[in-house]
Amino acid sequence: MGVRKREKAEQMKEAKKTQYFAKLNNCPTSPRKMRLMADLVRGEKIDKALNLLKFSSKEASRRLEKLLLSAIANWQAKNEDASIEDADLFVKEIRVDGGTMLKRLRPAPQGRAHRIRKRSNHVTLVLGANDNTQS
Repeated sequence: MGVRKREKAEQMKEAKKTQYFAKLNNCPTSPRKMRLMADLVRGEKIDKALNLLKFSSKEASRRLEKLLLSAIANWQAKNEDASIEDADLFVKEIRVDGGTMLKRLRPAPQGRAHRIRKRSNHVTLVLGANDNTQS
């Protein structure tokens, strides 16, 4: 492995120590439905995002709410002495990618069959903290 590649890997490790994220893999919801909820909370402060997800009637909002709570717990594990209210956390990045598809066959007229694709998705949620060093 080259020197530059090793340095880049070390920088990525340092960046991961200061990033607070949670992942949800193989969620059995279509990515399109999940992106509707993800777009609502992207860039919002965590208390507003939790309220949006809690009072939404969509199934995807329940899964995203648990994911956001998991990311907050990951933040608390790395910052045991800090309080959430002072940290001013927000949803920095939320990404919904397509996952594996379960392919099924449904009978169709005249002896044919139609393929049914049961989609799943992967969600990655990254929290960011506003620095209070600016006056």
